[in-house]
Amino acid sequence: MQHVSEADRAARPNILFVLADDLGWGDVAFHGGAARTPNLDRFKRTGTELAQHYVCPVCTPTRVALLTGRHPSRFGAFATAPSNDPVLPPGYETLAEMLRRAGYATALFGKWHLGSDPAYRPNEWGFEESYGSLAGGVDPYNHGYKRHTPHTDTWHENGARIREAGHATDLITDRAISWIEGRDRTRPWFCYVPFTAVHTPIKAPERWLDAYEDRALDVDAERDGARKRYLAYTSHMDECFGRLLEALKRTRQHHNTLVVFTSDNGATPGPGDMMSYPGWQEDTPLLGSNGALRGVKTEVYEGGIRTPTLLRLPGVIPEGRTSRAVLHVADWMPTLGRIAGAAPASDPAWDGTDVWDVLTGTRAAPPERSLYWNVRDRRRAVRSGRWKLVEHRDEAGEARHELYEVESDPEETVDLAAAEAGRVAELRETLERAAAGDGAAMRPDMRAS
Repeated sequence: MQHVSEADRAARPNILFVLADDLGWGDVAFHGGAARTPNLDRFKRTGTELAQHYVCPVCTPTRVALLTGRHPSRFGAFATAPSNDPVLPPGYETLAEMLRRAGYATALFGKWHLGSDPAYRPNEWGFEESYGSLAGGVDPYNHGYKRHTPHTDTWHENGARIREAGHATDLITDRAISWIEGRDRTRPWFCYVPFTAVHTPIKAPERWLDAYEDRALDVDAERDGARKRYLAYTSHMDECFGRLLEALKRTRQHHNTLVVFTSDNGATPGPGDMMSYPGWQEDTPLLGSNGALRGVKTEVYEGGIRTPTLLRLPGVIPEGRTSRAVLHVADWMPTLGRIAGAAPASDPAWDGTDVWDVLTGTRAAPPERSLYWNVRDRRRAVRSGRWKLVEHRDEAGEARHELYEVESDPEETVDLAAAEAGRVAELRETLERAAAGDGAAMRPDMRAS
């Protein structure tokens, strides 16, 4: 367990953690993407990029890992896929609860997706205030989740369903800024902003659509229009991220706030699932990009699990640096706990590691360990050092394995499984050891279902 000196405790930073939804590696301008993202570009220049920061291949599990420091499969196979069922056991200590116990004010503005019924609102797991979508992605203007579910009406404030006008990205940003501006400075704070952008449905304000009208992105008119809408949606989110940064400056909290930006999983190139959402929707044959990385959202290839990740804390996090340390979203709970002077209430059984020394540049890499992914026991992967094993299981349970040397081949173009049979066998053992803890923290009611 980490211990923090009294000097460090007195200097505890605020924490603003921003999570985009479905933003791909190749969507941002600083990775050569077509979207204009000037605020993220500037943020990269003034902070550090984590070039090998991994998340999970879909939304719910990344949120689980962030808030628990554990692999989502520890909470059951259903937690490794998008879930409207509650994921966290009653009373389970999250990152928010740990920080709250240490004196932090805590709030969530945006997408929860760890239990879509109001009974499982974020406030039950450490957030003093919460607002946004209890379920998954919503229509930006009517704020509705998918049709024909009990959770279509999902927009809420502290678990109470509400109706209001406005674009979801703007509303989330406005609420977060209002909360940040209202801090009395006697308590440090943790503000978690999981945007619903750039998840489908894709709808951007007119001025952002106008910003791309001078560009031709595809010879097919329908595809061209869809791609422009996606880029406009991305630029709008970038502007809102910039508004959050501006609020920190305006309230003179810029220099003592750690800001982290990442995405919950890789992009889906298209077509988007628009018609399942309420309201009028347009077809989207083109969506996001993972650049040269292989794979998409839902897959354990790099394109599904490696996302743009940036952080900044002036005077502490190096400026203009790119770290190639292999990191995981589960690392944030132990890491943020350390800088906040917050200790877990009991043995946390974290899968993540405190990587603060890596983030500050005083250490090149975390201690040697393996990273693990599991999507409903059908798609699994493990990364150990420069090697990554990918496993696919068919309906009969038969497994097929691929092996990649991802340090030099991040595009996963050369499968070395046949040439490295011994390494495959070794990594299969690593995979099974990691999987042995799956289900250990499953909710009792879900265990019985």
